[in-house]
Amino acid sequence: MLLKLKKMNISFTKKQEEYIAKQVASGEYQNNSEVIRDALRLHEIYRDKVIADLRAEIEKGWNGPDSDISVADIIAARKPA
Repeated sequence: MLLKLKKMNISFTKKQEEYIAKQVASGEYQNNSEVIRDALRLHEIYRDKVIADLRAEIEKGWNGPDSDISVADIIAARKPA
């Protein structure tokens, strides 16, 4: 199955451009586009995991016991002495 690819113009910093070129030069990727597509795949995996982890922590908080500490107590504890 062939994917229909859309061309886009995007800008990179010098450091990013050098990194992309280094990855292609290593032989692991055939061209710049492969590096970017791989980076986007990894970003999607990472982002999905972070969101799932945050949702799990929020759920634990909602399902956990009520606290006797007030919002004012929490704010006061964060203020420098």
